[in-house]
Amino acid sequence: MLPSATYDPTGISYYSISSHRFNAGVHLPVRIAYRSFNPTLSKTVCVPTSEHGHINTTLNFTAGALKNYHVVVVAMLGNGESSSPSNTANFPQPLYQDSINAYHKLFTKHLNVHQLEAVIGYGMGGQQVYYWLCMQPGFIKRAVVICGSARTSPYNYMLLDGIEAALISSAGFAKERSSRQGSEPEGGLHAYGKVICAWWTSTAWFNDKMFMDMLGFETIQEFMEKWDRSFDSWNAADLLGLVKMWQFGDIGALRADKDYTKALEDIEARVLVIASATDYFFSLQDAEVEINHLKRGELVVMNTVWGHAAGSGASVVDAICMDKAIAEFLGRSC
Repeated sequence: MLPSATYDPTGISYYSISSHRFNAGVHLPVRIAYRSFNPTLSKTVCVPTSEHGHINTTLNFTAGALKNYHVVVVAMLGNGESSSPSNTANFPQPLYQDSINAYHKLFTKHLNVHQLEAVIGYGMGGQQVYYWLCMQPGFIKRAVVICGSARTSPYNYMLLDGIEAALISSAGFAKERSSRQGSEPEGGLHAYGKVICAWWTSTAWFNDKMFMDMLGFETIQEFMEKWDRSFDSWNAADLLGLVKMWQFGDIGALRADKDYTKALEDIEARVLVIASATDYFFSLQDAEVEINHLKRGELVVMNTVWGHAAGSGASVVDAICMDKAIAEFLGRSC
C-alpha cells in the first residue's frame, strides 16, 4: 500500500500539445504521459491516475475485469509525469478540467479513439471521472468511481488543508523556490508523508495492527518511517498542486448556477460507485447522497478497515471485490 519511492518509466509514451489552454486563461505547450495496454483491442477504457499514483503504480484491472479492453492509463496534469510544476516553467495551478481537455485531445487526435467504453478512476481519478461525464457526455458509455466524489466535501477539504500546511511549513518550505529551481525540502516531504499515513486507512486498521500483520512492520514507528521515505520520488511543488486541485474538485463549477446536484442529475451514462465504508476522505455518506442524484447510478460498498487505501488495491480482498464489481457492471448492456 506504500507509494513507491522509486519511479518506474516502463512502457510510458507521451503526447505533446503545442498550445493547451488552461482554465486559468494561460496557454502553454504540454505533454501528456500515458501507457496503453492491449492496444490492438477495439473497446477502449481510460484509467486516470490518482493523488499518489504514477502510471505504473495505478491499479488498472488489466489482469481481470479489463483483460478484454484496450486500457489507457493516463497521468493527470501536475503529477510529475505529464506537464507539472516540476518540469514546466510558469505552470499554473491545474484544475481537473485542464486534464480532461488534454485527455480528450490525446484520445481523439492521437489515439484515434472517438468513444470510450468506460472511464474508471480512484480517489482524484474518481473525481476526474465525474468531470469527464460532465464535460464530454457523449464520449463515455459507462463510468466507475472508486473512493471518489463529484465534489470535495468540507471535511475532506479541511483534511487536505492540514496536509498542505504540514508540507509548506516544514523545513521552511518555499513553493516558488522548489518549483523554479528544482530544490527539494526533504523535511517538508516527510511531514507530508506522516500526515497522509494517518488518514489513508482507518482507526480500526491501526487498532488491529494491520501494519504488523499485513505489511510486516514490527512497530508503528517503523511503518511511519517507511511511509516517510515513500515520497522520495515526488516533487514537493507537484504534491502541493495536486492537493489544491483536489480541494477545488466540484463539478458544480462547470455550471453557470454552480449547482453540483443538478450536474449529477444531468449525467446520462451508467455510473458504478464503489465506496469504502471507512474512507475518511471520500465518505460512504457522501457517496450515498450523490448516488441519489444519478439517473443510472449503482453503489457497491466495501466493508473494509483499509479506508481510502482500499480503492488503490492495497488489500487483496478489496481488489478482488472491485474487480468482480467492475466485471459485472461492464458485462451488462448499456
